[in-house]
Amino acid sequence: MKLPTRILTASPSRRELLFHSGMGLGAVALTSLLSERPAQAAGALAVKPPHLPAKAKHCIFLLMEGGPSHIDTFDPKPKLAALHMTKFQKERSKFEANMNTGERYYVQSPFEFRRAGKMGIEINTLLENFAGVVDDCCFYRGLRGESVNHPTALYHLNTGTQFGGDPAVGAWTCYGLGTENQNLPAFVVLPDVAYPQGGAANWSNGYLPAFYQGTPLRSGNTPVLDMAPPAGVTPERQRANLDLLSTLNRTHQQRHPEHDELAARVESYELAFRMQAEMPGVVDFSKESPQTLEMYGIGGKNKDADALGRRCLLARRLVQSGVRFVQVIAMGWDSHDYIQQAHGARLRAIDKPISGLLQDLKRTGLLDETLVVWGGEFGRSPDNGIRRGSTAWGRDHNANAMSMWLAGGGVKGGQIVGATDEVGGAAVEAVHPIKDFHVTLLRLMGLDDNKLRFLHGGREKQLSQTGGQVIPELLA
Repeated sequence: MKLPTRILTASPSRRELLFHSGMGLGAVALTSLLSERPAQAAGALAVKPPHLPAKAKHCIFLLMEGGPSHIDTFDPKPKLAALHMTKFQKERSKFEANMNTGERYYVQSPFEFRRAGKMGIEINTLLENFAGVVDDCCFYRGLRGESVNHPTALYHLNTGTQFGGDPAVGAWTCYGLGTENQNLPAFVVLPDVAYPQGGAANWSNGYLPAFYQGTPLRSGNTPVLDMAPPAGVTPERQRANLDLLSTLNRTHQQRHPEHDELAARVESYELAFRMQAEMPGVVDFSKESPQTLEMYGIGGKNKDADALGRRCLLARRLVQSGVRFVQVIAMGWDSHDYIQQAHGARLRAIDKPISGLLQDLKRTGLLDETLVVWGGEFGRSPDNGIRRGSTAWGRDHNANAMSMWLAGGGVKGGQIVGATDEVGGAAVEAVHPIKDFHVTLLRLMGLDDNKLRFLHGGREKQLSQTGGQVIPELLA
């Protein structure tokens, strides 16, 4: 791990600090620890008692970026077959995209569905492996959003507002509960090949101290770089170097107390040093059995499934090691055209990794204490505008109907909560806004949104912004 070659002589910006830290282990720690005011990481991230009896200790949020179609995954609409390519006029609405002419056509699903689990819940037939874990999942069809633009909708789902710059759900969770392992970041993000729209603001600490912001790892087979010190540098020598650097920085800080960033920088080096002992074992899959790797789709012919499978397995290993909140991102769901090919490829890519994750959490006893959430920033419309031909059917954005599913800690599996109308255009039963979904997620983690507050800008702020209510049907 490379250390800076100079002591700061002027108060640096966060951008400068990140630039000079590089993209290795030091950067991973730094993004988790930079703070506007000095604080001790051990105190900020120490385990804190929940407000209420907690159902879950950890959360894995599976974010399907782009907007997966509920109609073509877990909420089939046979009525659309009778209405297929029926033309009608539609009024402009903030909840609809692609409204140039108002001329629309209903679009049937190109997929087949099967009943799975004890309750015979209908799911896309491409989800062959997922059919075996349906009884662990609660399918919620009553969620409604407020935006059909990707960045603002993602911000809303991840942070509770559409504007960016507010704390993410994972940041609030870590602020309220701390973390069980001081040698790893509390909130970890596992991106796809690129960041989602809106970028790192989706896992921001916002106005909370920066100890709580999400720490993104790299995609691919090397999630963290520079985990081992250079050849010839022993742990003892590295410890001595860090002690010397800490002494110099703290002396400099006493002379220049306006440099608040120095304290956070010292703490970032300390966490990076501790991570060298633990992170290599977390990201090393060599001791996982061939059966486990195959269950996640790792090593198979489907390269997208292999990549997502590695992120899902890493998520399990992270929560097993005490990380509080992990977000796994899978992109490619924005199917305005050719939904059969595009969504079909996405469904084949997630089938083994996500079903493998649920099976593995259950096998290891972690599912009871780990909340798993699956969903995207909005649903998709039952109709579409004029397209290039009958083989190019797709769907537009639809915030009026957002189907998600939850599994694990505190969730009653094997059930459907809520409903959308006969064509899937809008939620009509057990309808709740996103803030109620956030309040419910916090409740499952033992946190009361009305008590989880932070003084900023002269007022107490909270994830729900103005308060919300728990969705009781989602609780076991």
